[in-house]
Parts: sequence; C-alpha cells; structure tokens
Amino acid sequence: MMRQTWRWFGPSDPVTLADIRQAGAEGVVTALYDVPPGTPWPVDQIATLKAKIDGGALTWDVVESLPVSEAIRTNATDADSHIQAWIASLERLADAGVQTVCYNFMPVLDWTRTDLTWTTPTGAHALRFDLVDFALFDRHILGRTKTQYTDAVLEAAAQRAVTLTDARARGLTDTILAGLPGAVESWTLDSFRARLDAYAGMDAETLRANLRRFLSAVVPAAEALGLRLCAHPDDPPWSLFGLPRILSTEADYAALIAMAPSPANGITFCSGSLGARPDVDLHGMVKRLGTHIHFAHLRNVTREDDTLPGTFHEAEHLTGSTDMVAVVSALLDEQRARQAAGRPDWQIPMRPDHGWHFADDRSRHTAPGYPLIGRLKGLAELRGVMHALAR
Repeated sequence: MMRQTWRWFGPSDPVTLADIRQAGAEGVVTALYDVPPGTPWPVDQIATLKAKIDGGALTWDVVESLPVSEAIRTNATDADSHIQAWIASLERLADAGVQTVCYNFMPVLDWTRTDLTWTTPTGAHALRFDLVDFALFDRHILGRTKTQYTDAVLEAAAQRAVTLTDARARGLTDTILAGLPGAVESWTLDSFRARLDAYAGMDAETLRANLRRFLSAVVPAAEALGLRLCAHPDDPPWSLFGLPRILSTEADYAALIAMAPSPANGITFCSGSLGARPDVDLHGMVKRLGTHIHFAHLRNVTREDDTLPGTFHEAEHLTGSTDMVAVVSALLDEQRARQAAGRPDWQIPMRPDHGWHFADDRSRHTAPGYPLIGRLKGLAELRGVMHALAR
C-alpha cells in the first residue's frame, strides 16, 4: 500500500483533522499558507502546526508547498536572498521531522481553471479548464493581442465575446486571477499585466537556467538534511499567456533530474496535471522515472477532445482519460523494487487530489476541488484498487 495522505489547509479548513482521520488517511499534506514567499518559515509556527496534526493522531508527511518566489523564477536582484530563506525553511522543517517538500516552478500563476462549479452529468460540481474561455479572457478581457491560439480557438472566443456580460467577465477574471487553493498570490488585472511584463522576452531555456540555479543551491542543502524535494508539474501542462512552462512532460522531468542528480531531487507525480496532455505516457513515466517519485497526486481528468487539446474537466478518480489502475499498479511495482533494494523511503505518500462536490460538500463551503466527501470517495476507490492489486 502507498501511504495514504490528505491535503489540509490548516485550522480554518472546513475539513477537520478528525474528518481526515475518519476518512482513513494516515498523514497530512499542508503548509504555512500565510508566510510570504522569500521569508523563512517561523520555527514556532512550524511547531504549532505539527503539534495540531500530532494531536489529531496523524503525521505531517509532506509540505505542499514551500513556495518558490517570483524573484527566484525570474532571477531578480533578490533571488539569492530568497533562495537562502528557502534553505532556512528546509532546515527548520528538517528539525521538526518533516522530510518531503513539494514545490512548483510555474511562472506567475499556480494551477489554473476557468470554471470552479462545472455541473457533471450526475449533478455534482467539478473543476474545468475550457481553452476557449481562457482565450476569451486573454484576448477580450486582459487585452493581450499577441497570442498563440489557433484560428479555430480565436474564432470561438470571439463568438463568445459577443454575448459576454459584465458579470461573466468578472467571474472569469476572479476564477483565473484570484488564486486557487495553495496558490501563493492573487492578482488584479493591472498587477497581473505588470507581472507578465517581468517575463517579457523570457523563453523556456532562460527559465530552465533559473531552475538549474535554484536547484544547485537547494538540492545539496536538502540532501545534507535528509530531505526529499519533489517538483509539481505545470497545471495545465502547457504555456499560458505566452509564459514559458518547463515541467509539463516526461522529457522535462528527465531534464530536471539531470540538472542536479541526487536522492533529494525528485518528482511530485500528479496524474491529473500530466494527464491533461494526450502525449504523456503516465504508466510508462512511472516505469522510467519511478525511482525519483517522492510524492503522488492521484486524480483523473477527462480530456474532452484530443483533436483540439486544451479543454478538460476533473473526472472521478477511476474514470476519465487516465488508466488509474495501471498507474497505481506501476507505483506499487516501484515500491516493491525499493523495498527489495533496501530503500528506507520505499513507501510513496499519495493523496486523492481534487474531487467532485456533492451531497453535504456544498453546504460545507470547502475550497474548490477539495471537498470532504468527494475526496473520501476517491481515497476509498484508490484504496480498493491497491488492495485488489495486492491480491
């Protein structure tokens, strides 16, 4: 069995530690969400959060996320001081006994959707990314004219713009820019335009060089502390607003590992983020890069039209475009190989990422994508798959 964990957004989360324990999770995935990027995490806040988790008969298994600041991603003048602050946070987390740290290297925006309450055929609500709606926002609300959409997408966006109401424009803006759970920052249209300007002229190779510079400093520190760092994939795994994205494919992850070869430099394997691309072989990726997977997000998406990639919605955990049983089987094979090799970190922490909002979830006011019952259902299904495969 993989280690079953659950994302918790702290004491203000409507899903309590007691709920998490009753759902069958063993560990918690969380962070200090109120500490600004570039600032070391305070020792007392780490200790307080860990004590709450311990008191709930759970363990703090993974930090998600320790944010990488925009200064680091752009190699601004204060990048070095922000990297040193990041290392200081690693030292304090290691002292507290937390060993796995997830981060991402997505410029400006964290994970992005265009609809937080898309109605599924069952009447439940799910997250959705609609490429035409995104192009509508980009061209007709944000006002960018230099874009990379196909003519078909631009034409469809223009047709929707004809009937665009002020309320719909505000809703789309809030959904894309206000920040989703775990996101570090939220933006106004003006501040977002200014942030995009900071990336003017930056291509993927420049962003990779900045990632390499970051890894060259933090990976040796993490290895010395006995920590495991794991980079989360881009979500969605392609360029948005013309910004470079460099953790979207298996080749990107192979390049990440090659930048700083170390047991501390690894992967957050998110089957939903990577699965939004039709050209990513998730089962094969586990087989080829599995030794570097330190953490797994198990969720599924339905790609709505592979002939026009870019629109998808969150599916139930065992349905959708990804063969979840094959993915879980490959991860369990990787665990067995680690056990045979005597690796102390043989067990991969996983969490049921995202879920449909239904039943009591709607009155609970949980964060988009993070309901209690929707994730409990997903965890139960994944647990059943693991038990069946073990037989």
